[in-house]
Amino acid sequence: MKLIYFAWVRERIGVAEEDVDLPAEVKTAGDLLTWLHARGDGYAEALQDPKVIRVAVNQEHVDHREAITGAREIALFPPMTGG
Repeated sequence: MKLIYFAWVRERIGVAEEDVDLPAEVKTAGDLLTWLHARGDGYAEALQDPKVIRVAVNQEHVDHREAITGAREIALFPPMTGG
């Protein structure tokens, strides 16, 4: 599965994207955030408050309870602001 990171999420993790094989227990977007948080310091820093991270599965924003089984691409975004 391809993971894509944007803005300060990307900066803290240190890569723009990566291909990963998820463990069987990672079934939802929230599970993914928890799993990623445990992968190292950059991930832990980027995902220290997972509630603020927006997730898009196959280019559609989803709730953290959304199933990700079969997803081709998941993107993680920080909170969006604008004016």
